[in-house]
Amino acid sequence: MFARLAINVPTITNLFDYSIPAELEAQLQAGCLVTVPFGNQTVQGIIVQLIDSPAVENPKPIIDLLDPAPVLTPPQLGLAILLAESTLNPLASIVSLMLPTGLSQQADVLYQTVDGRPQTVQDGPSSIVNRLLKLLNERGALRGRQIDSHFAKIDWRKTASFLVKKGVLSSKHVLPAPRVRPKYLRVAQLSVPPEEAEAEMPNLGTKQTLARRQRALQFLIQQPEAINLSWVYAETGCNLADLQELEERGLIRLFENEVFRDSLERIGNQVNRETSNQVIRLTPEQDVALQSITEHVTRNLSFISHPSSFLLYGITGSGKTEIYLRAAEETIKRGKQVIILVPEIALTPQAVRRFLSRFPGQVGLVHSKLSEGERYDTWRRARSGKLKVIIGARSALFSPLPNVGLIVVDECHDSSFYQSEPPYYHAVIAAQEYARLCGAVCVLGSATPTIEQRFQAENKQLIKLELPRRIVETGLPPVQVVDMREELKNGNRGIFSRVLAESLAETISRGEQAILFLNRRGTATYIFCRDCGTVLKCPNCETPLTLHLEDKAHLLCHHCGYTRQRPKTCPSCQSVQIREFGLGSEKVEADVQAMFPTVRTLRWDWDTTRQKDAHEMILTHFSNHQADVLVGTQMLAKGLDLPLVTLVGIVLADVGLSLPDPFASERVFQTLTQVAGRAGRSSLGGKVILQTFMPEHYAIQFASNHDVNGFYQRELEYRRQLGYPPYAKLVRLEYRHADPLKAEEESQKTATRLKVKMEAERRHQTELIGPVPSFFSKVDGIHRWQIIVRGPDPVSLLRDMKLKDWRIEIDPISLL
Repeated sequence: MFARLAINVPTITNLFDYSIPAELEAQLQAGCLVTVPFGNQTVQGIIVQLIDSPAVENPKPIIDLLDPAPVLTPPQLGLAILLAESTLNPLASIVSLMLPTGLSQQADVLYQTVDGRPQTVQDGPSSIVNRLLKLLNERGALRGRQIDSHFAKIDWRKTASFLVKKGVLSSKHVLPAPRVRPKYLRVAQLSVPPEEAEAEMPNLGTKQTLARRQRALQFLIQQPEAINLSWVYAETGCNLADLQELEERGLIRLFENEVFRDSLERIGNQVNRETSNQVIRLTPEQDVALQSITEHVTRNLSFISHPSSFLLYGITGSGKTEIYLRAAEETIKRGKQVIILVPEIALTPQAVRRFLSRFPGQVGLVHSKLSEGERYDTWRRARSGKLKVIIGARSALFSPLPNVGLIVVDECHDSSFYQSEPPYYHAVIAAQEYARLCGAVCVLGSATPTIEQRFQAENKQLIKLELPRRIVETGLPPVQVVDMREELKNGNRGIFSRVLAESLAETISRGEQAILFLNRRGTATYIFCRDCGTVLKCPNCETPLTLHLEDKAHLLCHHCGYTRQRPKTCPSCQSVQIREFGLGSEKVEADVQAMFPTVRTLRWDWDTTRQKDAHEMILTHFSNHQADVLVGTQMLAKGLDLPLVTLVGIVLADVGLSLPDPFASERVFQTLTQVAGRAGRSSLGGKVILQTFMPEHYAIQFASNHDVNGFYQRELEYRRQLGYPPYAKLVRLEYRHADPLKAEEESQKTATRLKVKMEAERRHQTELIGPVPSFFSKVDGIHRWQIIVRGPDPVSLLRDMKLKDWRIEIDPISLL
């Protein structure tokens, strides 16, 4: 027997054939994770298929099986192959997305000084040599990826190879063991009938030990299940020796019990079970939408040629989540499982609570802030079918549920569903394909679907369902547009217009809550010298540094993380006239507290949510009215349901409108519409105040009128005239190099190759835009050049081309 494998080695795109040892024949199947020899390394691989005859003579044998059960289901394997073909990514890199962090490992090189003795040399590139030797002398043998963390942006591997040739270092290929494994706790349990244990009470030891052992045994008599030893110690004051003595007497058993690391245990304990008994009456529109979805859920959808994908287009507050819940209920009744995708970790606590109240004990959570152990245990429980609902961000789509019947993508317009680092893919597109492979129903929900999603629905590629009314009778909140140019003319130089300041005071006085939205972090957008005009920039990225005032005043680059103290004098002219310009979320919060000293404020941005559970803590505090004003950035635009919020202030609506990107207006419109939808979601009603320096821009105009249809028509015509999606396909090629001349030279060479190929294949409808430097042309010391390929099928142009070191984005969501 033979197997065809995807090898877990970066940049390797081919599949390789291996023989199956006789002792593994009965265990191996497609989807299994194995170790195999590859060159002079030992690597991990996934069996893609079992084959009768290999493509090469005498293939090497598989070494070992790492997990007795397949780590990928057949539909997952199908999805991995499809994504690899459609996104031009190596199959192994797509497969790695589907495995829990810590289980998938790549081969590495172990370096150490020869014989473990301290070493020094005199020649060679001395600074790197000395640093490398000092590190290995102090720490002992280290793997390459461990050394990487000590040599940021330095190519130390050439130096290491030089030292190996000199006989100073030794190296060998190693495959690190998986970092995650099941967790076990030592437990104790009564092993005889309680009456027999009671009879032995007087005979348990000497005067010094008798009382402790009696307490321990009495405690275990009262416990029907095995119990953690630490609980026994805490409750009775006994020790391990006491329990071992009781075990020797045959009264109790000591053994290890597997425990699941459940990220939802704390949330589950807080969920009010009464909510599951509340009967929510659906509106007529909700009822029609739900019936259409459940009809498809209940059909036999095993034929993948008949997919069912819906676009649930419902305004903010129209009750989309209740439809998801009821559709999930119908799916679970039929023995199938459900995947719920949300765009941000910030949204998972609210979604999880609602699903936990309906499906207690059946919900799993997946996102990047969980520990490796929590993600691994959730993955194993999903694989075994013990979980019925998986909720999470992008990566939750790849949970190995055995029989998926429904996939929901909430806020499907959101850019967070696009993975912006290799391997590039779009989770919304992947969800639709995965549903087709599983014979499942896919529901895309949004108040502001993308132009492409709306276009698919209008052209019958998606079934469109509409929820045009809010559940509460108040309807969408009125939006008042404030022209900040007029405010300046009238002498108001503050960040709040008069009407926003007055509305904020009124809202707080009524005991209600307000949200202030600004799509920028920090205190000031940039720092400059008033005398010579010098702007303080990041040395790695050449972008302006942002002022942050938390702890102590410091300047931060939001691209690479470079930080420095705020200078007292200008580095160019030595002037002391250093000033800040612009505003960020820190500045907005500080100004609110200055205007209303007694008001309780919370800030919700990237800086305040870096710790685990920070999203949930901030949201819980605000939901419980432990704060009056919530100041935040993009996270506030993500489907939050906050009934006490009656005022939303958009401090500056213009951010991003002027970027040289064909998708910029759509992003701004979606964000403004979503943020405005946070107001008036209860019978209290609400209003929105939108401050702008560009009130005439069509994105501002349509957003202020909640006119999604008007914006769609205007933007669609704009895209048609320019030849952008949905009227053409785009591929973005990006080349990165530390040397700007090398980056430009390679870009020009590749563009020439592409033009020659286009001419040879007579692709007259395909064109190149570029090569040009990217908008953010230098990030973290690396120069970036890009080429855009536009046409009816640009992927087929690139499929057979070798584009080493190029980053390839299919259907990019930004051209910056």
